Amino acid sequence: MNPKVSIIIPFYNCSYVNLAIESALNQTYENIEIVLVDDGSTKFREKIKPYKNDIVYLKKTNGGTATALNHGIQNATGEYIAWLSSDDYFMPDKISNQLSFMLENELDASFTNYDIIDKYNNVIIPWHCKRFSNINEVYMDFLTTNVINGCTVVIKKSVFEEIGLFNEVFKYTHDYEMWFRLLTKGYQIHYLDKVLTKFRTHEESGTSKYHQEMLKEMKIIEIHYQPLLIQYIICNL
Repeated sequence: MNPKVSIIIPFYNCSYVNLAIESALNQTYENIEIVLVDDGSTKFREKIKPYKNDIVYLKKTNGGTATALNHGIQNATGEYIAWLSSDDYFMPDKISNQLSFMLENELDASFTNYDIIDKYNNVIIPWHCKRFSNINEVYMDFLTTNVINGCTVVIKKSVFEEIGLFNEVFKYTHDYEMWFRLLTKGYQIHYLDKVLTKFRTHEESGTSKYHQEMLKEMKIIEIHYQPLLIQYIICNL
C-alpha cells in the first residue's frame, strides 16, 4: 500500500481556507490525511464546516503558525508530512508527483517550485523559485537566501522525531530555522523541478504584515546557522 501523507493546514482567521482544503481533498494521490489546526480563529470558521467529515479538525488556543504546525505533526498518522498554508493551494498532482520522486530516489525531504498568485487566483509570478540542478547548488544558495517555500516541502515524519519540531521561538521564520537545522544535520532537501503549489500574496498575509519582524528573526537564525552550514559544506560537499 502507498504510504500515508498527512497534509497539515494551520488556520487563523483566513478567508481562503476553503480553497486550501479543497485542493487537499482533490489530490490524485489517495492515501491522504488532512489535518486542519484551528489556531484560535475568531473569523471564517464557517468556511470549514462543509469539510469537517472529510478532515481531522483540531482546535487550540492561538499561539502562531509554528505551534499549529507542531500540534498537527504530533497528531498526524501519516508517514510523510506536507504543510499547506490556509491561503495557498496545491495542484491536484502535488502529492502524487512529489512522493513518487521521493520514493524513487529514497529521499527524506524535498521541495518544488511554485507560482505566486494574487487574491483572485491569477498567476502574477510563475516559477518564482530558482531552479536547481543538484543538491550542492541548494546548499550554496542557502548561504545567502531562503530558497525553500515551506508549502512546497514534503518531509518524512521520522525526520521530525530525530531533529525536533518547528522552533516556536521564531514566530515568523520557524520554517527558515527548520531548513537550516535539516541541512546542517545532514538531511538533504532535494529539489523537484515542477510547479506544484500556488503561493498567494495579499494584504493580510504574514509576509506582508510582518516583514520587519521577519528580517530581525532571520538575522538571528543566520548568525547561528551560517557558520555551521559553511563547516558542513567544507567537510561534506
